[in-house]
Amino acid sequence: MAQLLVRDLDEKLVQKLKRRAAENGVSCEEEHRRILRDVLTQKGPKPSFKEHLLAMPDVGEDWMFDRNDPRVKRPESRPVSFED
Repeated sequence: MAQLLVRDLDEKLVQKLKRRAAENGVSCEEEHRRILRDVLTQKGPKPSFKEHLLAMPDVGEDWMFDRNDPRVKRPESRPVSFED
């Protein structure tokens, strides 16, 4: 296996790496490997926010999701009873 030495890292970045590693229950070195692996093995560039929105299916008109629009039919709420 190859080794990689990274110098002159900002201390805040190192602290973030240590926190992230602790949250994931691994060493800083393992977390660093995971980050590099995840970023460098991605297939192609990530879609932009615009591309992400355009890829979403069209499921209705905007007014259909407005809770205050009188055209939106909501099911009537029923009182909850905890009695048998």
